[in-house]
Amino acid sequence: MDVSALTDLIYVLTFCFGGLALALIPVLLSHLIAPRHVRAIRDKSLQVIECGMDPIGPTSIRYGVVYYLYSLIFVAFSVDVLFLFPVATIYNEQPGWLDLGEILLFIGILALIIIYAWKKGVFLWERKQIFPKD
Repeated sequence: MDVSALTDLIYVLTFCFGGLALALIPVLLSHLIAPRHVRAIRDKSLQVIECGMDPIGPTSIRYGVVYYLYSLIFVAFSVDVLFLFPVATIYNEQPGWLDLGEILLFIGILALIIIYAWKKGVFLWERKQIFPKD
């Protein structure tokens, strides 16, 4: 095995162990720092604690499906925008009309997706009425 292959292997192993350490250290720290005893004050040992205050109303609420659709669209478009940065950097070094056409086609497809989602009503966020109107 030559020196460059061994160096590459060391880099890959270091990267893997570093990633594993970054994944496991927060889990171990939270396990070590977390309180061990429940709150046993005034018959509230099983009550959920939110910021040290007593909760008002139910502690678990149900989110509408629109919330999840909205978040998925946000994640998809943020990834697509992150894809545009290196593409724009590479195309900046070798300018050409074909490259510009490819970028405009990509952005056009993204615009069509936004229009489709808009027509389907994904961006309408209707709140449910908790209290009846008088």
